[in-house]
Amino acid sequence: MNKNELVEYIAKKADISKASATRSLDAALEAIAGTLQAGGTVTLVGFGTFSVSERASRTGRNPRTGETIQIESARLPKFKPGKILKDSLNR
Repeated sequence: MNKNELVEYIAKKADISKASATRSLDAALEAIAGTLQAGGTVTLVGFGTFSVSERASRTGRNPRTGETIQIESARLPKFKPGKILKDSLNR
């Protein structure tokens, strides 16, 4: 499912226009991204938790040349599914 299909589903399920569904979805995604950028977590009870994980800098190798390179540290988004979501997949 892509974003357009999700917007259509939301619009039909909530009985609202596609424009309203698009604005709602965009606002939700913006809120999640903004909270993660600030280092917070977003918990949707039953669905799951979005959080930020820190990856330390490390030494790696360039696969073409074999040369040792330094890989910078990074902040990565992480998602932990909730019980209701996990249970719905295993019925």
